[in-house]
This record gives sequence, structure tokens and C-alpha cells, in this order.
Amino acid sequence: MSQISSLRFLSSNPLFKSSFPSTIFLDKPRSFFKPCSPFTVLACRKPHRSRSGGGGGRGGWIFPQRRSSGGSGTLREEKIREKAVEMEKEEFGFNKRRAEGRDKSGKPKTLQLKMRKLNPVSTICYVQILGTGMDTQDTSPSVLLFFDKQRFIFNAGEGLQRFCTEHKIKLSKIDHMFLTRVCSETAGGLPGLLLSLAGMGEEGMSVNIWGPSDLKYLVDAMKSFIPNAAMVHTHSFGAMENSDHMTFSTSEARKHTDPIVLIDDEVVRISAILLRPRNSGKSTDAMNESNLSLLTSLAREHNTDQIRDPLVQCSESILIKKESPLKPGDIAVLYACELPEIKGKFDPDKAASLGLKPGPKYRELQLGNSVMSDRLNIMVHPSDVLGPSSPGPIILLVDCPSAFHIPDLLSAESLNCYYVDSVDQQRECTKTVNCIIHLGPASVTKRLEYQKWMKRFAHAQHIMAGHEMKNVEIPILRSSARISSRLNYLCPQLFPTPGLQSLHINGQSLKLDGSCEASSPSICENISAENLLKFHLRPYAQLGLDRSAIPRSLKTTEVVNELLSEIPEIVDISTHVSQLWHGSLEENHVALPKDHIDMVEEPWIRESACVPSENMGEQMAAASRNDFSCPKGSWENKVEHSSEVPACLNNISREDMEIILLGTGSSQPSKYRNVSSIFINLFSKGSLLLDCGEGTLAQLKRRFGVRGADDAVKRLKFIWISHIHADHHAGIARVLSLRCQLLKDVPHEPLLVIGPRPLKQFLNAYSRLEDLDVQFLDCRHTTEESLESLNLVHNSGKDCSPEYADKDYVGEKNEFPRSQKLESTLFSQSGKMQSFWKRHGSPVDTTTVLPQLMNLKHVLKEAGLETLYSVPVVHCPHAFGIVLKAAVRLNNMGKSIPGWKFVYSGDTRPCQALIDASHDATVLVHEATFEDNLEDEAIAKNHSTTKEAIKVGTTAGAYRVILTHFSQRYPKFPVFDERHMRNTCIAFDLMSVNVADLPVLPKVLPYLKVLFRNEMILDEQDDAVDLASQQ
Repeated sequence: MSQISSLRFLSSNPLFKSSFPSTIFLDKPRSFFKPCSPFTVLACRKPHRSRSGGGGGRGGWIFPQRRSSGGSGTLREEKIREKAVEMEKEEFGFNKRRAEGRDKSGKPKTLQLKMRKLNPVSTICYVQILGTGMDTQDTSPSVLLFFDKQRFIFNAGEGLQRFCTEHKIKLSKIDHMFLTRVCSETAGGLPGLLLSLAGMGEEGMSVNIWGPSDLKYLVDAMKSFIPNAAMVHTHSFGAMENSDHMTFSTSEARKHTDPIVLIDDEVVRISAILLRPRNSGKSTDAMNESNLSLLTSLAREHNTDQIRDPLVQCSESILIKKESPLKPGDIAVLYACELPEIKGKFDPDKAASLGLKPGPKYRELQLGNSVMSDRLNIMVHPSDVLGPSSPGPIILLVDCPSAFHIPDLLSAESLNCYYVDSVDQQRECTKTVNCIIHLGPASVTKRLEYQKWMKRFAHAQHIMAGHEMKNVEIPILRSSARISSRLNYLCPQLFPTPGLQSLHINGQSLKLDGSCEASSPSICENISAENLLKFHLRPYAQLGLDRSAIPRSLKTTEVVNELLSEIPEIVDISTHVSQLWHGSLEENHVALPKDHIDMVEEPWIRESACVPSENMGEQMAAASRNDFSCPKGSWENKVEHSSEVPACLNNISREDMEIILLGTGSSQPSKYRNVSSIFINLFSKGSLLLDCGEGTLAQLKRRFGVRGADDAVKRLKFIWISHIHADHHAGIARVLSLRCQLLKDVPHEPLLVIGPRPLKQFLNAYSRLEDLDVQFLDCRHTTEESLESLNLVHNSGKDCSPEYADKDYVGEKNEFPRSQKLESTLFSQSGKMQSFWKRHGSPVDTTTVLPQLMNLKHVLKEAGLETLYSVPVVHCPHAFGIVLKAAVRLNNMGKSIPGWKFVYSGDTRPCQALIDASHDATVLVHEATFEDNLEDEAIAKNHSTTKEAIKVGTTAGAYRVILTHFSQRYPKFPVFDERHMRNTCIAFDLMSVNVADLPVLPKVLPYLKVLFRNEMILDEQDDAVDLASQQ
């Protein structure tokens, strides 16, 4: 779902979640459309004619109307009527204003920050580990500092929002967020989180974000796709005089030695200490030598190439490490959280003996103020009447990301007040630290220097929350892992076993960066962090660790046993599914046994939701049957025809192509579905990534394992992004950053990123934080018509002037065959969308574009692809689908076999351009955000229903259609009409479809429904209860 759609929730009312006939609202005066209305004005839509013609109900045309104040219409109304006539030529319904980016009405709301009264005495307080990234090792864990009336979160890596949904942590209660570093590892989940907070409630919510001076670069990057700046209340600290020059001298780095106080209220004082890496010096050289010695001895002990190679590479990288300029993303922060002391109990007997009368002076003494005695001529001090105070607990959060940050950590004078062995601090002035949470990796925290530093805090409890390989086998997202295990039991061919595994070497766990995690005890006692581990701070009597919230481990055997007890017949069903691959069942005769028929026809799938009913009227039924200009009965015929195996699949190898759906949900991550991402595995020829929503890297690691995912990232040929909405691209920075790190010591070319033009603004701004190493290519230049035009320019040697650039994208003949009506309104030469394709004064720079296209041609050849082109679709400005066609191959007899054709729709309404592009596709992956009875909502948001998506595929003659991008209102299994699913399958997260398995793919769908039958019924019952509770 689009992010403009997400921002709609800034003012949406929960009561308006259902779909109402749009004419109910459009018959009102124009003043009804107040600023930030939850409903978007629909410019046009598919005509539903009732027996009575236009007018009310679903039969009327939907467009903005204005009631006439007089007998004759105004000029404005005349223009509206002319537009209405033009709209009647439309074949497909869509929201034109949204497609053109003009549906943002009213002034942006200024989201209010939360203000609460605080009480330092009667409060519950604890710090808790939020284990994001613990199992996938892809992002930094977050830490929650909880108070009754306040919440603080430290770090917001990718997956935080999904994690909080899983574990029922209310993000709406968060007041402040702090970043220990500003990079994709610690802040990758921030954009999606801000958009979700903005959509909560009627007014939306915001949060204060704190970070070092680098934070401004992240904010600048997010502005390219977060339109409401009021959502972000940022506070940067530690700004340096020459921060714009990207390098810092050692003397300047030491200017700020005092801690920077960020929060100082009644319940907590939070201060920050900056840590900067030092890439030179004796201490660093010594650490490098120590690290090198350890790696070399380990390589000698295990004389195998598999182990020695990564160690030797790591050793060489340490030897050749040179001082490099400090980039903004290199700055780390240590946070100190100090709770105020609790004053002792007031003794009224002592107060009376000192001549005080009960009254306001008692309160003053309890607040720490001295008062004059009522009966005696003396001053009474708080210490005279109060018992001993309880010291305030202190928590330190330390993020030391590399060995180069250790020298700054050891020399930080701001920490002297916490050391028990400090010579510069008097004993009575030393502050006692109760707990230290270490966020750095084990390769840093297990160093001798770091361990000695930890011992300086005496009896502090050390919690090691950095990445440790032992955590990869404990899934953090239990609900998703449970679904994956059940699917794996039913159909391991489509749902292979997750690849998260650790590599152990004689009691040591070898990390992929070449560092080692020794199993021997550390010099300083510590405990390993576990998901949801707590350390209580208030009440003081409960001070210490609390493991009660830690979820128990989820084992696959437990999930399978639960499944067998819940659905005993699943054993036979799994056998049936396996036989599909072995060809032991007759074609078209793979249905379930007679007594299982009821399991297929589930109560949540009703014909009335998808097919014309009797009371809809004959004309509406005919219109519903005749969508997409299909003659009566032709759609069904096409479904039958599509069952024929295409020639491109003749004797195809399983090492040819595999489609892995990493994310199949829309709008925002949920417990069961991540946001959009498709990984195309070309095996020996590399891999591709189509869309890259938040959490894509984590999904790759769940599918391939930590090492396998790193290999997949290194082998990427290009990344293609459909449009600029965050649920389709917010994870790209993390993937690009990791690739840059993995290949930093290996000669390589920048990764080609193909996407909409606004994406380039984001990548350029974000590259100031981290090295991304990309070459960007605008999707506009990869449309079929643009490629042909630029090829002509290249061959003719002409320059692309503005006038010629116009012809590139318009031309004398229409771009989309059979789509004249669509062009006349959306992509017409005078239309709003056309202005996005051709900007006067911004000619196509052939000197830049042609080399990029030549590089694309080279990349496609390496990947075994013949064609790539982008298809403009109807969703928002700069929205595209993609077509990939494999090169021709030779069979064993030397005969040429055509390559497969893959089409991905991105987000779109059904449109002729995509139908034409999908002609005879081997597989079409099409969005199906809404169920069929929510067509009005699909039109309003320019998405597709399941029936519309299937019709696009069947009309185009696609062999197989995979539906994806489901609304999160369908968390596990979407609603659809099974009668038209003969060539279609439903996508699930981590579903892997090998091109050789396409013939059997639709046959699995009935069995998947059996797997979810009980849970879907329970979900419906829960929804009914929730609805009743709201009324």
C-alpha cells in the first residue's frame, strides 16, 4: 500500500474503515471535503450502470461535483462536465488525482508531542532488551527504557515495528527515540515507524528523535518520501565546526569532553558521550597485532581452505588498514541514564520535636527545602527529619562498533565519575552504575582492553547485547516462524527449511567477518542478552534482572506436533502434495478425498464477495463479467488455454531461475507478512532484487542463512524499485551498505539501481552517511519506447534537446498499443502525468544515460537475460512495473528454446499497458491488495482486487499468476474466489517458486487452504468480537 495511503491515516477515523458507496460523499456540497478528509476525491472509475441509469447508488459516475447556485452553470461547472465526458471513455477505473500526485488536500497537520505529568516516587521503571536482529544479525538490537508515564527507545533498526507488533509493545506510547549511531543498522526502521505513528488515531502522533550531528543527513534523505515534515521532531547534538567537510581532526574531536545532557526531568536524566574512531596510534596498532595473531593461530590449527580463506582475507585487511577520513556515520554515542535518588521517609515525630506544626512546611522538607521552626528559633533541614535516601539507579548503554572506537572510550573523561578505581574522583563522589548494556559486536567486547575497561565498574551487571552467532537459531518473530514451519511441513518444495545456522569450530563460533567468539569465560563477568530480558530499576526493592518475560524457544518439532494434533489429516495431505512433484497423480485429478471437500469450501470465501449476485441487476452482472473487453466466455477459455505448458519450460533446469517472495504484505510489516520484496535467484548467473521494503535483508538471512544471504547480496546484478513509497524501498540502504562492506577489499563495480527519479534524491542524500556504491538509472529510461528512442539517438549521433526529449516519451504514435483510452486521460500529451515524463529545461542527457544503458546491457548479458524494460502503471507519479525475458537457450538436440518471461506489476490499478507487457508471460506477479467486494477502496487507492489481478493475467495469456501485496487486514490468508484460480497461486513470505515447478504451482492452493482453515475461522470470530466492542 502506498505511503500516501499511509499518510491518509493522519486524519482517518477508525469508523470509516469499511467501504461505502462513494456517491454518498460526492453528492454533498464541495464544503463536505474538509482538509485531510479520509476519503480521496475520485477523478474517474469503472462505470457500474444500474437499471435506472446515472444518479444514486453504485450506478452513478464518480467525479467531483458542485451544486449550482443558479439556473445556468458556471464556466467551472462546464469544464467539469467536459471532463466527465472524457472520463466516460475510460475502460479502467482509477483515481486520477492520486496517480498524478494531486490527492493531498488541506494543510498538513502538525503532529503533537505527548505531554504527561511525572512522579519520580511512585513509578515502575525497567530497561528491556528488544531483540531485533538477534536471529538475523542484520541490525542492532533496540533497548526500551520504560516508565509509567514515559517511554524511551534506543535504536530503531529495521524490523522494530514488526517486532513490537509481535510482542504487543505499544509504539504509540513512545516519547523519545535515541540513536547510538546514525546508519542503516541502527536507524533503518525509522522511516516506516514515523509513518505508522503519523497514522495512529485521528490526529496522528509524533516522537522526539535524538542523535549525533549526523542525524541531519538522515532527515534530509527521508524528506524525499516523507512529505509531512511535522512528523519528524529531531534533535541533534555534538555538532562540529567543520561537519560539512566530512573529515575531523583529532584536536577537534576532543573538544567536547563533557557529557551532553539531553533529558533532565523529574524521573530521569539522560546524557550523551560521543565516541569517535581513531584509525592510527600505538593502541590501535597493538590491537591489530593481537587480532592478527589470533586469526593466524586459528588458521594454522584448522588447516582447511574453507576456514583459512576468510581468516587470511581478514588478516590482510587488518595489515593494510590505513587511516581514512571520518564520515558522519562513524560517530557512536554512549548514553548514561540516571534516575534521581529517592529521599528517605519523613519522620513526623522528629519534626514535632524540632518545633514544627503539621502543614505546608512538611511538604517543603520532603521536597528538599529547609524551613524555620514554628516554636523554636532554629532552621530545620531535610536531613533532620528524613531517613536515609535510596541512591538512584544508573544505566549505561555503550555502542562501541569497532576496535577503532575503543581508544576514545578508554580516554573519555566524562566516565571518570562512574569508575570505582578513578584516582581523579573522590570516593564519596563516585556514582554507582547498576547495569551496562553493551551493543557492540562480540569481536569488540571480548577484546582484552574492553574487558579490563568493564571491570572498572565494580559490581555493575554487564549485559552483552551485541550480535552473537548462538542467537541465530532462536527466532525472534515467533508467529512468522510458526507459519513457515507449518508451510514447510506441508510443502517443502515451495517452503524450504530456513537457512539460519551457525558455524562452530572446536568450541568457538566463527563470525562471517572473520572475528571469533570464544566460549571460554571472559575476564569480566557478564550475561548474554536474551529477547525481552528486563533489568528492574524501580521499585528499588526489585532492582535486578528479570527473566520472566523471555519467550521460550520455539522448536520446529513442537510446531509440527501441534499441527498434527490440530489437523490429523495433514499427514495424508502432505503426501498428496509430495506426489504432485513426482507426477503420481493424474493431471486435474489432485483434489482432496471426498470427506475433505468441506475443508476446501471454507465459510470465509463467499461467492457474494466476488461474483455478481441476483440483486445486483443484469447490467451490473454483465459489466462484471465483461471487464477488460473480454467477450463472453473468453476469460474462462483463456484460463483453460493457460494450462498448456509453454515451450520455454521444455526440459528447463532447476538451476535456471527461482522466484523468492521475501515480503508479500502492503503498507507496513505485520506479524505474518513483511512488506514488498522479490528476490530472483539466477543461481550461477547472479541474482536480482525487485523492490526492497524494510526488513528485506533480514528476510534474505531467514531464507539463506547468515552466510548465504551475504553471498546473495554480493552476487546481486541490480536492484529495481517500482515506486518511491517506503514499503517498497525503505530497506535498500541496508542492503547497499552491507554489499559495500562485504566487497570493500575486493575489486568490484558499483551496483546498478533502477528506480523512479525521487529514489535518486534519497540515495544521494543518504550516501553522505554511508558508502552505498551505486550507479542509478531512472526507470523512465528503461521503458520499451525510451530504449528504442535512445537507441535511435545513439545510432544517429543526435543530441537530446528538450524538443527531442518530448518525442522520446510521446512520439507521433501512441506508446501503448490498444490503450488509447487510458492515454487520453492519464498519460495524454497534455495530461498531468506527462509532465513527470518530460520536464522542459531538463533534456535527456545522452552522455550520462547511454553509458548507464550500456552497463545495463552488459549486466543483463551476464545474468542470462535478453530484455528488461519498465512499464508505466497507474498508481502514483513515477510508478512502474517490470518485464524480464531470459535469453534463448539450446536443448540437448541443439534446438533453440525461447526464454521465460517474468512480469512484476508493482502497485497498480489494472491497466492496458501492463496487460500488453504481460502478453504470454511465463509468470506474472501481480498485486492483489484488496478482496473483490472492496473495489471502491481499491479504486480510491489505485490498487487491484484479487479478481482484477487474475483477470489481468488471464487476459494477457500469462501462464501462471502469483498474487501478492495483500492488505494487512488479511494477515494469513487472503479472501478470493477459487473458481478462477486454475492458473493462480497465493504468495506467502519466503515462498520459493522454481521455474521448473510452475506447472504444479496452482494445484497446491487447495491444500494451503486446509492448512489455514481453523485459524481463518478464529480470525473472523476475533474480528467480530472487536467490531462489537467498538459499537
